[in-house]
Amino acid sequence: MSTEADLPPEADTAGHAGEPHDSGAASVLLNWLRAAVLGANDGIVSTAGLVMGVAGATTDRQAILIAGLAGLVAGALSMAAGEYVSVSTQRDTEQALLAKERRELEEEPEEELAELAGIYVAKGVTPETARQVALELTAHDALGAHADAELGIDPDVLTNPWHAAFASMIAFTIGALLPLLTITLFTQSVRVWATVVSVVVALALTGFLSARFAGADTRRAMLRTISGGVLAMVVTYAIGHLVGGNIA
Repeated sequence: MSTEADLPPEADTAGHAGEPHDSGAASVLLNWLRAAVLGANDGIVSTAGLVMGVAGATTDRQAILIAGLAGLVAGALSMAAGEYVSVSTQRDTEQALLAKERRELEEEPEEELAELAGIYVAKGVTPETARQVALELTAHDALGAHADAELGIDPDVLTNPWHAAFASMIAFTIGALLPLLTITLFTQSVRVWATVVSVVVALALTGFLSARFAGADTRRAMLRTISGGVLAMVVTYAIGHLVGGNIA
């Protein structure tokens, strides 16, 4: 895979000036897909641990369902609130940096031009070519060029905190529904093992997808994800069984 330093000046200029919106949108989409997979994984593990813990304490289907629903709603809202705060903070920081960059471009255009050219020189471009690239990028979109090169930000593609919050809530809910429905719909004799099997399969899928998005080893990611989920279910079931037996 080529890096920016490997590209000729013409390709570098086209990469910034010709397709900024497409590359930025693709990056945002990839981040959203990765966040959705991780959110679903959280929903699977946390809800599976909760309902397994209750199932270890009681065989009452209604009690398991109520506990699972409460955990699903609380977890989904918590994910949404956390994502909203996190993305809002990130967006505020990015907007402050962009405002600072706009001010510097207005007050110190020559210094900013030299700074942009210096970035490309540091990447291996000759000073003459770097200055020409900086001039062309500045003429096309000064703020976009500086924000991309200096800050790694696309001014036209800032994440919406409401969208992020809603996406996280939906992803968590979808993941949580699997163990909740499995353990409440199956009969008492097989509900625990059916839940374990369904959770293992789902975690294998989320582990595989998260590794593919990150370009990591899929087998290692799947094993890590499955191990964590199984451990959570075993521990909570054992605690529920112990506590339920003592209370009874």
